Amino acid sequence: MDFRLKVFHSVATNLSFTKASKELFISQPAISKHIHELEVQYKTPLFDRVGSHIGLTHAGELLLSHTKQLLAAYRQMDFEMNLLTDNFAGELRLGASTTISQYVLPPVLASFIKKFPEIKVSLLNGNSRDIEQVLREGKITLGLVEGTAHQSTLHYTPFMRDELVVVAHTGSSLAAYDEISLKQLRTLPLVLRENGSGTLDVVEAALAEHQVKLSQLNVVLQMGSTESIKLFLENSEVLGIVSIRAVTRELMSGRLKVIEVEGFRAERMFAFAEPQGQNGGVEESFIRYACQNWR
Repeated sequence: MDFRLKVFHSVATNLSFTKASKELFISQPAISKHIHELEVQYKTPLFDRVGSHIGLTHAGELLLSHTKQLLAAYRQMDFEMNLLTDNFAGELRLGASTTISQYVLPPVLASFIKKFPEIKVSLLNGNSRDIEQVLREGKITLGLVEGTAHQSTLHYTPFMRDELVVVAHTGSSLAAYDEISLKQLRTLPLVLRENGSGTLDVVEAALAEHQVKLSQLNVVLQMGSTESIKLFLENSEVLGIVSIRAVTRELMSGRLKVIEVEGFRAERMFAFAEPQGQNGGVEESFIRYACQNWR
């Protein structure tokens, strides 16, 4: 494949010559040279340049669309050609929500890499909306997301179910509760995940079934990771709502306690997300492997 198109793809998805230079490990003058050659070849600007900022022209958007298709076809070709000699090789650019990347993927990835050492794997971490965004931009080829943030341009494959639970630190006075009412949940202090996280989306949807809004809760803080929430709980008189998969060790060691909420259930499905029309290749192999081997 024409290397200049790889350079263009990196600049176009990052909207930065500097980031493309770091991503491809070549100098900025070399990046500029490749882009200039493409603009000369097609006799049209590919980027609008305003000060230090750049954006795609109509021609640039068209070329990016075709370049994404070419890169996907190249990855598929490389994968299928290697299969002819039983050599599972290629590149898997994964992105996963914070909860999944921390508590679900590590053992699956470890065994996958051990079984297929020739496949180069990278993992990007972010909240579900971030992952869907970088997937649409072509910065990753397969995402794992949580909650209800679905996009029509993406195809979703169910992976596994998860449940959110209300927890308190066992050293807190709140640990005296075994069960609380939904009315009590509205008044007791809470720490939740940040806006944009799949976890918060599921909490909001579960509350809506009882005609309760997030704004009606006594939320003292929102945090960007479940690990931060767990550490916060250890030093405060506050409840948290987190994935049951994120607190398995803490529940077994007795550091945290699940508090039931009468009539309240917050369940969700973790799902693989990929661009519509993307078929086969390393991504499909990983989906099959993960579905068969997660624990």
